[in-house]
Amino acid sequence: MCPFYNEKTGETPEKKVYYVRPDERTKEKDIKTVALKMRELIQNSPCKNEEVIFLCIGSDRYVGDSLGPLVGTMLKENEVPYHVYGTLEAPVHAFNLKATLKEIHKRFVKPLIFSLDACLGDQDQVGYVLFKEGPLLPGKALEKVLPEVGDYHIKGMVNYIDPLPTSQFLNDTRLYTVMNLAKTITKIITETAALDNGLEHKS
Repeated sequence: MCPFYNEKTGETPEKKVYYVRPDERTKEKDIKTVALKMRELIQNSPCKNEEVIFLCIGSDRYVGDSLGPLVGTMLKENEVPYHVYGTLEAPVHAFNLKATLKEIHKRFVKPLIFSLDACLGDQDQVGYVLFKEGPLLPGKALEKVLPEVGDYHIKGMVNYIDPLPTSQFLNDTRLYTVMNLAKTITKIITETAALDNGLEHKS
């Protein structure tokens, strides 16, 4: 779980941020834009598909933190041509993240890693997906000290920050919101795979 991008957080502005909004009028266009950008990054990297990794972080024990494992499972079901770490069956979370990273770097030489996690932010950002260059800071919203992960990262805004303890929102988050975000992110990545193979994705 990490904080959602906000200009007030001081993140480096020169790094381009791509958003997918829950607005049905623009959602498909946003998905296509991110998929095209992701395909460009994969094709311009020295990595082959088998060296591209989607690291889906989160726990299936809390609705608000289950976005990563849900996406990982959906990607496996869609048989994307990339390595996927973090599923409902075998989640990647705070307790095994370091070991997972060690396994990845032992198995691959300089892989291209896209990390993914749920996040919290402002109320009007709920339902947004963010894609940005640079590593993810998992656990930051819950004040956990975890290693930075990924060359690029994807965040799904599952809930908003309130005066109540942040951890409470892991339980108060709606499964409907998390499922919609998981489907959106899965569609971005499956369309990326289709474009990467010179195919048009069929819904």
